[in-house]
Amino acid sequence: MSAWNRTGPVVVEVDGSAENLRVVDYASAEALRMGAELVLVAPYSAHGSYSPMMPGYAPKPPAEAADAAVRVAVAHVRHRDGYATELVAVTEEGSRLRVLAAAARKARMLVVGRSCSRGPQRLVHSQANLTLAGRAGCPVVVVPLSWRPSLVDRKVAVGIDGTALSAEALEFAFGVAAGREGELVVVHAGLPAGRRFVEEDPDGSWISRADYVLSETLAPWTSRFPDVRVTRFLSSRPPAAALVHESGDVGLVVVGAHGGRLPIDPVARRSTAAMTCPVAIVPHHLTVAEGKRLEPARTVVGTH
Repeated sequence: MSAWNRTGPVVVEVDGSAENLRVVDYASAEALRMGAELVLVAPYSAHGSYSPMMPGYAPKPPAEAADAAVRVAVAHVRHRDGYATELVAVTEEGSRLRVLAAAARKARMLVVGRSCSRGPQRLVHSQANLTLAGRAGCPVVVVPLSWRPSLVDRKVAVGIDGTALSAEALEFAFGVAAGREGELVVVHAGLPAGRRFVEEDPDGSWISRADYVLSETLAPWTSRFPDVRVTRFLSSRPPAAALVHESGDVGLVVVGAHGGRLPIDPVARRSTAAMTCPVAIVPHHLTVAEGKRLEPARTVVGTH
């Protein structure tokens, strides 16, 4: 599995739609802010969209359509930013998952657009982006097609759970907040297992435990990024609901997700599907030590 390259390029998916140019805008702004190269990637299928039910319709061959899409995107970035950003344009035949994961293998982040679909289909697309993050190995930023720059872009939120799953997400969130000279809201949500209501914990011990988790988890990062203003937010809501609520007041929500080829992470999937702002999916790949700790559980499961 590839490792996240903290100094690599910013890669963005290009699909040729007018709405996608806002996704390109987001990626180009990030590349410009970081002083990184911007790579525009347009995957395409070898099969065209010709239908015998539409005999008068003759679409461009897929390869030509992809070439045209990246040319438009390059011209758009040059018109907006001039030659301040180094650009690379790539078109490649293959599935979206394969082409984008390969292009982002050495990237610091991959930027894609959020599907316009609704209901269960949006969850399907969210899972596809989780899988993409696991395959690429770098953070995947999912941008709503309605995104526009605003003052709230300087405010970043990140969800943590006190486990190693939050490590890369915190690193990414602190880095973005520092680069934007903004504020970071750290969200720790959800009651402890077995406590369904706050009233069952009248002494507020869950708050003390959650605050301790926050302090322990944040200590290395606050010392590394002393200029980032941090706000702690404890919520008894389920984690996905708390993060979605927070997305209305920030410019980016960062969530940690399990890495691997088939990542299963219901909280990240639900959060990504319902966010109202861009969301960064940051994969966590098991270290050797973590893998060894999980090995006994895997052995027990395998015996049944």
